[in-house]
Amino acid sequence: MAKKSMIERNKKREYLTQKHLTIRKKLRETIKQTKNFDEQLQVQNTLQKLPRNSLSIRLRNRCIITGRSRGYFRYFGVSRHVLREMGHDGLIPGLIKSSW
Repeated sequence: MAKKSMIERNKKREYLTQKHLTIRKKLRETIKQTKNFDEQLQVQNTLQKLPRNSLSIRLRNRCIITGRSRGYFRYFGVSRHVLREMGHDGLIPGLIKSSW
């Protein structure tokens, strides 16, 4: 189980990413469209003043159940440990755990 603070920090980053998504897109488009270098620098400065945690690259995929960040299966949204247990219990339709 991951620390609660790490899980909450990731939730805060998800919220900030969604909040500033449209603003970031508009600022990036204006940087591409403007020809004047001074205007580009001004828009770049306003882009840099946005919160650092609002970048989508700072998000981390985490397991829904345990919060584990490593061994994450994107298709299922859980980590490998939880996926294995759910497969054993038959909770994921179509998933068959192989054994030999």
